[in-house]
Amino acid sequence: MHAVSYTAQWMAAARALESEREDALYVDPLARDLAEPKGFELIDRYTGGGLLPFISIRTRFLDDAIRDLLADGSIGQVVLIAAGMDTRAFRLDWPDDVDVYEVDHGPLITEKRRRLDALGAKPSVKRHEVSADLTKEWLPDLEAAGFDRTRPTLWVAEALTFFLTEEQAAGLLRLLASASAPGSHLAFDILGRTLLRSPFSKPFLDRLAEDGTPWIFGTDEPEPFLQANGWEVESLKEPGQPGAGEGRWPYDVQPRGRRFANRLWLIRARLAAQ
Repeated sequence: MHAVSYTAQWMAAARALESEREDALYVDPLARDLAEPKGFELIDRYTGGGLLPFISIRTRFLDDAIRDLLADGSIGQVVLIAAGMDTRAFRLDWPDDVDVYEVDHGPLITEKRRRLDALGAKPSVKRHEVSADLTKEWLPDLEAAGFDRTRPTLWVAEALTFFLTEEQAAGLLRLLASASAPGSHLAFDILGRTLLRSPFSKPFLDRLAEDGTPWIFGTDEPEPFLQANGWEVESLKEPGQPGAGEGRWPYDVQPRGRRFANRLWLIRARLAAQ
């Protein structure tokens, strides 16, 4: 599997380590097996900077977003974009009549299926695999798997925008908006632009670049960025705030008005009125 798939194994390794804590924010019993062969090696390589607690906090934030936004039954389909080794279709409790679509490139989908089958894992929801090249037109592949543009959707994009240019990230948001029925939502994360320029982050960012998976895009003004691309922010959190890992983040949460602070945004948004 190529470098982006190694990133998926890295995320799985982080979820495995969180799952083994006594105060775990979630438990992913499949993560350790899905992290092989490179995941734990990458944990050691990309150490520091609060990265592991951030991954744990982000995972729980998105888990909670899925539970909350599906609770009233108005959303009937969830799309996990660049799903990697995500196991939410297996480890979360899902309402009836929900479809979950996992979108990623074909070799990763195939390898993930092989590993899950070997583990005897069974999804707890109607799960659809979508092999697609996210750098090209991929919505037809999603629709061929059963996705319905007329049904409200929850889009989940975890650790994806980091690897895009600003133009690509904006294009992704506009694409999702164009395929969304009224009542659709989006849950995802964005880096702060300042973090990408911070001496504090430079050693870690340099290692990512050396490995061919550089973090590229960030914004210190997420609300106008989303608004310009079809979405309205409903909830904006930073790690360490209530509802976003309060008590588990090792750094002080900086006041919003403080300039040049390193930021990691956790976002729930709704489709903007047309």
